[in-house]
Amino acid sequence: MITTDSRRGRSALMIGHCAGMVDLVALPVWVGTLVAQYRFDAQQAGMLASLFLGGAVLASIALASRFDRLNGRLVATLGFGLAALGFGVAAGASDFATLAVLHALSGMASGAALSATHGTIARSGRPHRLFAIVGMALAVFGIAFMGATPPLVAQLGGPVLFQVFGGVMVVAALAAALAFPVADAVRTPVQAQGRAPLPAVVWCGIVGIACMGLVQAMTFSFLERVGSDRGFGAAAVTGVLVALGIVNFAPPALAALLEKRLDARRVLLGGAALQALLVCVIMLSTQFIAYALAASVFAAVMIFTHTFAFGLLAQLDRSGRALAATPAMLMTGAAIGPVLGGTLVKSFGYGSLAIAATAIAVVALLCFSRLPATGATPRQRALA
Repeated sequence: MITTDSRRGRSALMIGHCAGMVDLVALPVWVGTLVAQYRFDAQQAGMLASLFLGGAVLASIALASRFDRLNGRLVATLGFGLAALGFGVAAGASDFATLAVLHALSGMASGAALSATHGTIARSGRPHRLFAIVGMALAVFGIAFMGATPPLVAQLGGPVLFQVFGGVMVVAALAAALAFPVADAVRTPVQAQGRAPLPAVVWCGIVGIACMGLVQAMTFSFLERVGSDRGFGAAAVTGVLVALGIVNFAPPALAALLEKRLDARRVLLGGAALQALLVCVIMLSTQFIAYALAASVFAAVMIFTHTFAFGLLAQLDRSGRALAATPAMLMTGAAIGPVLGGTLVKSFGYGSLAIAATAIAVVALLCFSRLPATGATPRQRALA
């Protein structure tokens, strides 16, 4: 039996996390390709990305409550395999309607697989540490993706992007089939309560992370476009995206090292505020240096913050059901983000994203303020 502590099991989870979270890496290139190569406007391009993320949300919501009764290996293998098929077909399509259907179906398939992946991580012995490890794998994947994919798309055309996505999903499906681990058993005191409703504080954490996911997707989708439209140049903007991928290697490693030294609640509060500040700099600055510095660390804030959120919610809900819904909590906001961002940009310009991000951050801060401190007792957590 392959467990979450084994090298094979961890490798399968790392690959599954990279494939399922491809949007966290690829959104700027994704939306940029749909605008530049397929000639869709910002709203249409955002809608296609939102359909993919929305499909992932629906699948995650459907599966999360049943996670502890599902065969994780089967769900992950079939999910990634079907997503690969969807992207393969998308590489041969060009009209909006066909791409819309394929984006939604591929999102549902990969979202189901990612729910199985994250639920299994949550049921490991050290969920915070393991989530940090898969986060480092995503950072390495991001560097490779940002370094290789934009030049390939520019040289060979838009369909290459979907071929790359399909290839990533094929690798994830094979890894799941060969090495997906079995989730650890829930400890006896919790098992009796395994089907009880999730605590209110868990829902606060879920809503707060969804808000951060909304700000992340809304901004990240137009990170490449705002730089290009400000005249910074394609090479400079691509350099920023590569730098972003390199910087993203640090947050999960730091999160793993600082797990016992930082209070998770404070990290979440600080992360939500800093994320909104960076959006303001990215969307309002006309100077390349300010844009580049803010953009290069933008995704890192979300990665660092979410690692602590994952660890805290895993403590609050040992059944794994809440974190099997990680795709839903991240991608509910992320599904709205690209189309909301596209609509705001089309109607009011890039500055409107800064205003929207600030308003959404206030909601996230209110939610995170309800979470217990890391060192709180079980009774304090129940009363929070």
